[in-house]
Amino acid sequence: MQVLFWGLLWMVIPFLISNGWENWQRFLSRGLVLAVGLSLLVFANLEWLVPKLYFRKKIGWYVVAGLGLVVAVVALVYWDHAPWQDWLQISDKPRSKGDHPNKAYDGLRWIGRSVPFITSFIGSSLIVIGAYANRKEKEMIQLQKEKFETELKFLKSQINPHFLFNTLNNIYTLTVLRAESAPEHLLRLSEILRYMLYDCMADRVPLRKEIDYIRNYISLKMLKDSKGMNVSVELDDSRPEMPVAPMVFIPFIENAFKHSHVENLQKGWIRIRLVTGQEDIRFEVENSLPGKGFTKDQTGGIGLENVKRQLELIYPDRHELSLEVAEDRFSVVLKIQLS
Repeated sequence: MQVLFWGLLWMVIPFLISNGWENWQRFLSRGLVLAVGLSLLVFANLEWLVPKLYFRKKIGWYVVAGLGLVVAVVALVYWDHAPWQDWLQISDKPRSKGDHPNKAYDGLRWIGRSVPFITSFIGSSLIVIGAYANRKEKEMIQLQKEKFETELKFLKSQINPHFLFNTLNNIYTLTVLRAESAPEHLLRLSEILRYMLYDCMADRVPLRKEIDYIRNYISLKMLKDSKGMNVSVELDDSRPEMPVAPMVFIPFIENAFKHSHVENLQKGWIRIRLVTGQEDIRFEVENSLPGKGFTKDQTGGIGLENVKRQLELIYPDRHELSLEVAEDRFSVVLKIQLS
């Protein structure tokens, strides 16, 4: 294919600018020699120089070898005493008067002859290097995507069992109490499990589903004493179809219930607030701390560490997370830019 391409290029173009068939044999012969020379140059570059030198980061050797290859092929093609010059009748040796050649003319002629070989060498290099870089970029993007999906699934798998165990503990309490609201709360549990097992496997869910999940979770956590617990919940559902990543808010709520001891202490309290903007969400959780000496690490745990990493993966450079520990309270402020 290379011989055919370069042969057509160097035979047809000169013929079009020649005086018809008068010099056809000359142009045909020269085109054949040029095609073979250019093909050898391109083949050697693509098969040996680029893979063996350039791709192995031996750029200096690649440049030296490339220049040497171009000079060798040009000299071989235009060697005045080569056997094929007389055989193909394409020898042209313009001379000045006297026995010595016109060196200035020969120099310019050699430079002109080298141009197509240099451009062919550079062009073939750019094509193969560009194709290689494009392939590597696609492979890198695919690897990053696979790594992202694998890590995200791992993080979700770490979070889901924790929620499930907490919910089952609450259902156990419900069955022991034999409350009349048991069917309602069992339905809430089934909705929670459905959301965890099916809906949250998607990259994004409507905000209304996440809000429903939060409400169901809080309801189950307040089974023991729903009237006595000091839990304030304000969830803005004015934009129900706003797409959000699933299960990014629940870990903060779970953490608040865990460290406030609101289920056991009368002085414990929790404040939960979610506000939606045009293209953003602000989520706030604040809870009491029963004792002194708490640090930010002690008020977190695997749940918060996982959700931090999850936010970094899903909303890189598009979220702000603030965690503050005071003497008697712990607060979380999460801002997410959705577009």
